[in-house]
Amino acid sequence: MARVVVDVMLKPEILDPQGQAVQRALPRLGFEGISDVRQGKRFELEVEGPVDEAALARIREMAETFLANTVIEDFDVKVES
Repeated sequence: MARVVVDVMLKPEILDPQGQAVQRALPRLGFEGISDVRQGKRFELEVEGPVDEAALARIREMAETFLANTVIEDFDVKVES
């Protein structure tokens, strides 16, 4: 079985209030030097069988139609060893 990871992030031009809240909290917790925080989602998919181009195309379709809101989010699909 192979693992495919889909990372979903807000597009750069979209305001990220959760990331901003984390960024503001970090100095109060003693973590200095962080200039920006963006929060996203990570999906780890265990795939039965080989992860060939057809399987990756199906996973990209899944990400585009179900896992990500492509109006405001970008996604990246990668195979982990």
